[in-house]
Amino acid sequence: MYRDLITILTASALTAAYACAQYIPDSIGKDYAKAMIARFNADDTELYKENFPNDKAESFILKNVPLFDCPDDDLKSVYYFRWWTFRKHLKLIPGKGWIITEFMPKVSWGGKYNAISCPAALQLREARWLKDSIYADDYLSHWCFDAENAFKYSTWFAAAALDIYAVRGDIKTLKKWYPMLKRMQDTWDNMRYDANIGLYWQTDGQDGMEISASGQLNMQWAGYRATINSYMAGNSYALAHIAKILGLDDQSKFYSGKAESIKKALNDKLWNAEKNFYMVRPRNGDAPGFSPHRELHGYTPWYFNLAPEEYSQAWAQVVDEGGFKAPYGLTTLERRSSLFQINYIGHECQWNGPSWPFSTSITLSGMANFLRAYPNQKTLTKKDFFDALLTYARSHKLTGEDGKRVYWIDENLNPFTGDWIARTRLKNWENGTWRSGIVERGKDYNHSFFAELILRDIAGIMPQCSRQLKISPLAPDGWKYYAVEDVRIQGKSISVIWDSDGTRYNRGKGFFVFVDGALAAHAEAPSDIAINLQ
Repeated sequence: MYRDLITILTASALTAAYACAQYIPDSIGKDYAKAMIARFNADDTELYKENFPNDKAESFILKNVPLFDCPDDDLKSVYYFRWWTFRKHLKLIPGKGWIITEFMPKVSWGGKYNAISCPAALQLREARWLKDSIYADDYLSHWCFDAENAFKYSTWFAAAALDIYAVRGDIKTLKKWYPMLKRMQDTWDNMRYDANIGLYWQTDGQDGMEISASGQLNMQWAGYRATINSYMAGNSYALAHIAKILGLDDQSKFYSGKAESIKKALNDKLWNAEKNFYMVRPRNGDAPGFSPHRELHGYTPWYFNLAPEEYSQAWAQVVDEGGFKAPYGLTTLERRSSLFQINYIGHECQWNGPSWPFSTSITLSGMANFLRAYPNQKTLTKKDFFDALLTYARSHKLTGEDGKRVYWIDENLNPFTGDWIARTRLKNWENGTWRSGIVERGKDYNHSFFAELILRDIAGIMPQCSRQLKISPLAPDGWKYYAVEDVRIQGKSISVIWDSDGTRYNRGKGFFVFVDGALAAHAEAPSDIAINLQ
């Protein structure tokens, strides 16, 4: 349980507060960050440049990114690597503002300015941690006011807006977005909602999940999926919350009722009690009942906290090698399925087996939510979450033609070898040359998040849509230290430090939370804490 700040400032904490009252940010891990950025730059062939090329990477990251330290070098290095790749995708449109791209080169299915809606909500959840709010604010405004293809792929902009608000606390911007977010929800209702069943439908391709097992059940690949229904429930809950913040109680009540209705239909109609999993129902009736295959996107309801505790057994599949567990990442289809394949023929972006960082991000975030929501369940442990996260981190590598092992993020991964499948395919597609002449299409691919899992889940910094900040770390119990420094939450600088014996950071022994450099909370070990930011 979270505890009031007054009760946690015990006598020992007050002693620590006196010793650490002059805590100065920017002292943890800066040299490590600089060294890693220099390594990433040295290993990079910089094919495409936007506003922050490699020679500006260090200054951008040190100015905008919270510093992170921990005993695990894989997590720590990939944390900085993902920020190093993320800044490449920040693109200033003169007279319009900033957008965030998915691909560095122009792709034919990209929208205005090469922006693509499919990963946008994940990109916004990552961008909210940057100290300058302009990147997330401008990009959501792009989708609200300046985009023509916001509905080409499933996504969840209203829920993303609330994620941003929880970090920024900017009610003026939230008020500006709200009418357009409502209009977006109305559009989804008109496009994809079947009132007779109370669920939304989508094709697997427009869900960003081409050639999926459930999508192959009928020619049009349309189905009632846990993905889009979770997104729409999440959006409706977010609109209800936003309306409440803005003092629009009738609208809040309407969207709350809508969200509850979608949630009920999701849990009643897309849960397969025989398989203990959320599964797809085909829309066109060509294959009645459920798809016979568990797919990783069945964990999406937990990303939005929609699943009841009695559905906990679904999580057994992430630690089962017959389910989704594999050496280099979670597979997108259960390995026991007759349709499970790792193909190097046909479409280069298949969702019938390969590991996809997109789906892994959502699953890991849902796993963290599940562990916090149901601490007494017996299906998963905190170690299971860490092991899956560490596997994800270690997948961020590529062996080049020269034999050198470098940090890398691309589209889809062979879960047994670590090979980036789409890259291998595209590199030799047309007479040994890159398909359509687009060299390294998926290099620095920005269709997932990683820092979110470190800051919100490992360090436990959980922004709220109030002036309260919750700290609920999922860092391994065996760690002797970790720290996150200078996270900007609602105008405050937050630093979280765990130092078991006081020798790592020389700030004292124990678990500390600092607000604007002053001690706000202390405990003997990492624990759940609530802090008032007023």
